[in-house]
Amino acid sequence: MTHDLLIRGFDNQIHSQLGELAKEKGVSINSIVKDAVDKWLKQQQSDIPKKHYLLIYSDDDSVLGLLKSMDRLAKESDLFKCYCGPPSTASTKLLSKLKWYDGTIMPYYYDTKNIKQKQNQNQQIQIQNQKGIMNYCSKVMGNIVEAANNTNNKQVCCLDFLINDIAKDSLQQALTIEKAYDNSRIPGLMYCTYKTETLLRLEIKDLVELFEGHDQVFILKEEEVYKLHITKENVHKLFLN
Repeated sequence: MTHDLLIRGFDNQIHSQLGELAKEKGVSINSIVKDAVDKWLKQQQSDIPKKHYLLIYSDDDSVLGLLKSMDRLAKESDLFKCYCGPPSTASTKLLSKLKWYDGTIMPYYYDTKNIKQKQNQNQQIQIQNQKGIMNYCSKVMGNIVEAANNTNNKQVCCLDFLINDIAKDSLQQALTIEKAYDNSRIPGLMYCTYKTETLLRLEIKDLVELFEGHDQVFILKEEEVYKLHITKENVHKLFLN
């Protein structure tokens, strides 16, 4: 269905110039304007940030103050505030109290996993677990995307506490989930939150892979936030001042 578009400030001189250009190109003025609007819309869509951040913290007490500050900044920026993760932690309880949208699918995956599956390490069970958590994460992200679409497509500000539980259960599975999200980001800001005790179990190659899979790495020290810069260097740099 087509609609008429009224353009204010479109004077006779501009209309005349467009008419001459349209005649030269063998197209209508309407086609030129429509093409310009289409290109502008595509440019705006490509400019929408889709940031994927890594946030590392040591304990719930240190992160609570940060969450309150993030709540205020997200309100000022008119972002869609959402999160996912275990329902019983201080962090998720605070976000729920602050009226952030909870995209977590209930029952929570890591509260209901069969104990025998955790104990049984044969390959078939591991494959089933990998498919199960991937499917669970897909449903969680589907919840968040659907809720964001119902708010006039606001950009999200999302805190993911689920990823830390995934990493505690399987570090490799967490990296797989991270890669899957990195290949299909949603508009806005995604913060993957890990506790330091979880990451200390990582081998260096996996830790670097985790860092490189995010746009920025932030470390929380009490009430202070530090940005960590990761760059690949040559060995000779070890001998330079």
